[in-house]
Amino acid sequence: MGPVAAAIILVTALITSFISGIFGMAGGVIFMGVLATLVPVPMAMMIHGSIQMFSNSYRAFLWRRHIKWTIFRRYAIGSVAAVALLFALSWRPDKQMIYLMLGLVTLLVWLPKRVADLDIQKRFQAEGAGFVVQALNTVAGVAGPLLDQFFVRTDLTRHEIVATKAVTQVLAHFVKIIFWSVPVLMASGVEALPPAWLILLAAPLTMLGTTLGGKVLDRLSDVNFKRGMKYLVTAVGIVMFMKAAGWL
Repeated sequence: MGPVAAAIILVTALITSFISGIFGMAGGVIFMGVLATLVPVPMAMMIHGSIQMFSNSYRAFLWRRHIKWTIFRRYAIGSVAAVALLFALSWRPDKQMIYLMLGLVTLLVWLPKRVADLDIQKRFQAEGAGFVVQALNTVAGVAGPLLDQFFVRTDLTRHEIVATKAVTQVLAHFVKIIFWSVPVLMASGVEALPPAWLILLAAPLTMLGTTLGGKVLDRLSDVNFKRGMKYLVTAVGIVMFMKAAGWL
């Protein structure tokens, strides 16, 4: 990995952690798109998973008193089922498919309530979220907009949404790292893994971005938080579709 690519990754980690610190999503989609442009898909997935897992861990720590642990435990049940299925299928998409899936994921923020009345607090929906979000996050790299669909209609506060989503994403990214690193290790060994120094340098940057984003989150109303999140994710999705079509 060259110094220019490493510098871009580190700056992007800071900016996207700031965005995610505010909205609890969108930053991951942007970060995945940048990584897929710079490095091969397996490397992108491992770098993204490592940095996002740390970023979400720190975000969950900051807002730990707001985490709804009952929701997380139910989510984890569905996640385990998804992991078993993914390892059985062993399908891994190429770069263009990654961009396409990232774009499609962002469209979910416009899903009408009458089409799918999702609410992670309802019976069996946390388990369902764990299954579909874990599956998509593992193969596409990001599933924040899909996960958001299970939270946007709840009566949770913006802090509870960000905190609970963060702890579920720690699990999701950990699984993603394992899924993409196992075949790389078997084929090429440890030397094919992302450089440890990159992850170590990115860690404090994500902490800084998350902390600054949290200050902005405190100033937002719940209404503006949900509205701003929708339009931001849509703009990111348009860029991902353009990348998938080869227009960028």
